[in-house]
Amino acid sequence: MLNFDNVSKSYKSKGIRKDILTNFTFQFPMDRNIGIMGKNGVGKSTFMRLMSGSESPDRGHVYRSMRVSWPLGFAGGFNGSMTGIENVRFVSRLYGQDTKRVTEYVKEFSELGPSLRLPIKTYSSGMKARLAFGLSMAIKFDMYLIDEITAVGDERFKRKSKAVFQEKLADSRVAMISHSPGTIKDYCDCGLLLEPGRIRFFDDVDDLLYAYKKAIG
Repeated sequence: MLNFDNVSKSYKSKGIRKDILTNFTFQFPMDRNIGIMGKNGVGKSTFMRLMSGSESPDRGHVYRSMRVSWPLGFAGGFNGSMTGIENVRFVSRLYGQDTKRVTEYVKEFSELGPSLRLPIKTYSSGMKARLAFGLSMAIKFDMYLIDEITAVGDERFKRKSKAVFQEKLADSRVAMISHSPGTIKDYCDCGLLLEPGRIRFFDDVDDLLYAYKKAIG
């Protein structure tokens, strides 16, 4: 179960208060893969952070009875002063995982080598993404959250990442943010369209893509 119950969320930008959600209630279908689309700036990434629990609503509640990942590729939760390995061990313990197993998996998958012993603040954005993606794949989630990323690195590494991700989706669900109709069509069968002042659910992904095309003009 993943439910939003009367959730409201806003933030201030340049002194202006912007509403992302207002008394929003929605029960995510647990047997479906859901696409999340909308113009830039409507709050898609904020919406996904609310799903993951990495951000809290201003009002209302988000209920989870399933294990939901952080947004894949999102490295904002890493401690910059800690090394890659230290961050991996910390997250492993946080999720009740076998620390040794997760660490070995991330070492092999990320291909970061000795850089794993360096502080995260020395990493490039690509290195952080590799670490975050590898750590996501090392832990079994019921729902994987994807914010505009399914693979990182060079073409060989992208192929490797996509293959592992497809394996995970055999018995897990996905919620995906993307501006790419092809990507949404490949992974999702229903979706949400975020617009200023409203959010619409589409039971059919083709209807979502049509509405998104109209929304962006």
